[in-house]
Amino acid sequence: MGSWRAVAQVKEGLEIPFNFEINEKSGQQKLYFRNAEESFEGGLVKQTADSLFVKLDQFDNELAFAITGDQLTGTLRKQGQAGKPLAIVAERKNYRFETSGKPATADYSGSYDVVFKSPNGKEEKTVGLFKQTGNKLTGTFLRVTGDSRFLEGVVEGNQFQLSSFIGSSPAYYKGAFQPDGTLSGEILGARGSQPFTGVKNANAALPDAYKLTYLKPGYKTLDFSFPDVNGKKISLKDDKYKNKVVILTITGSWCPNCVDEATFIAPWYKANQKRGVEVIALHYERSTEPEYAKKVMSRFRERFGIEYDQVIAGTADKQVVSESLPALDSFLSFPTTIIIDKQGNVAQIHTGFNGPATGKFYDEFKKEFNDEINGLLKK
Repeated sequence: MGSWRAVAQVKEGLEIPFNFEINEKSGQQKLYFRNAEESFEGGLVKQTADSLFVKLDQFDNELAFAITGDQLTGTLRKQGQAGKPLAIVAERKNYRFETSGKPATADYSGSYDVVFKSPNGKEEKTVGLFKQTGNKLTGTFLRVTGDSRFLEGVVEGNQFQLSSFIGSSPAYYKGAFQPDGTLSGEILGARGSQPFTGVKNANAALPDAYKLTYLKPGYKTLDFSFPDVNGKKISLKDDKYKNKVVILTITGSWCPNCVDEATFIAPWYKANQKRGVEVIALHYERSTEPEYAKKVMSRFRERFGIEYDQVIAGTADKQVVSESLPALDSFLSFPTTIIIDKQGNVAQIHTGFNGPATGKFYDEFKKEFNDEINGLLKK
């Protein structure tokens, strides 16, 4: 029980710190990952005499620790122990990054136009959002495909470090702010590094998310028939969806931004279903093997209190999405939200999802989403 500081040994020379706490609620001990203002539920804690296990069902992972006094030593591994485990050591501490106490040279809060550069030279335009209080720094990066969720770290002088972990894969960003309003840095992980540069801009914004994914010429709707976890085929042509506004979400239980979308959509549907709206979640999972798909989709349903239909649409691959939904001219991101009007035609397609970590961008999305639904219900 209590607060812990953990370090994931991603590879030689790269250790990524993160924080979690173990609390007891309703007679059960649960682990919660802490990132900035978010407390993200990891899973139930099971303890033996000298070991501790936490099944991180959201990502089909688990933490397995040996208990030695006030230290936990173990691994992050796939449930079933497939793949290579990640070494993790945790201690009873409440900070994240080791610091020297050197004060920040300025307040670097604000929004930035940021460009990430891939190994093949391709550039990706993003938006960096930072909030600084003393030496503490929080923030996120908005990409066309979704945001980096809640990042937390420190600034010493003009050097910054940020990290995040909710049970999938730890993320680590480091870099430096310059007096002229620019920044540079890199994101580091098990798969290598990716450099980025940026410049401060109060009006930094991404391309219009409603103009990135669209239908091919001649198409007005999507035609599909996918099974749910019990084998029942579901289609937009079913009576359940006739003369209703239907929201299609292209999603996956493995996807952190899809987690944020489900956190929004599930309670929204409960509050609005009687107005004449329906939702279908098109799941693209790491495997379509029936037992696996049922396991991860049922966990997703239970965790977020989902009451709308979920179907097994394919494996988690953008090309698979394009092949299974041939009317789409392009597919860029999990999640993608498609709104169908009462006549059965596509009214709007939104690429990616700006979650709670993005602040005003999240608020703008919710307003635009509700305005669109309200307008279609009146027609």
